[in-house]
Amino acid sequence: MSDTENIQNEGLLRSVFIVEMDRQMRAIDSYGQYDKLSTAELLDPFVLTKEKKQEIPIIGDPDELVVARVKAFYNAISALIESECGLMAVPLINLTHEGFGRALITVGKLVVMDRTLRDVHRFGFPSLSKMKDEADKILSVALELIGEHSKVAGL
Repeated sequence: MSDTENIQNEGLLRSVFIVEMDRQMRAIDSYGQYDKLSTAELLDPFVLTKEKKQEIPIIGDPDELVVARVKAFYNAISALIESECGLMAVPLINLTHEGFGRALITVGKLVVMDRTLRDVHRFGFPSLSKMKDEADKILSVALELIGEHSKVAGL
């Protein structure tokens, strides 16, 4: 890795979203297995390169760790929404045992995010940067909706 890549990676690892993802992942670790892992090591399972994705079968059931990662991702976004607007954001993940379902985030009575989830056993992003970009998109849309419909969000 070049010095420029190291500096960019350092900045990424200090971003608000990545710090919150680190916090969410450590929160679900009730046995302290993640205590000795760095943030990059802890979030590495979220990175699915094309090669890693090809190793995972197209059809499969998600295990508990994958479901926990999905929940941590949407919990982190919810926490950022709360910190930005001061209103409680509640994530709801509903999955079948086959890995299909929905992810919702509500603020008051307002649904600020609604995603269909498919093939959850293959949940991941090409890089941490792409994961942060996706979260930033969801966050900006959610905050825009809250701004436009503040009465509903405040219920």
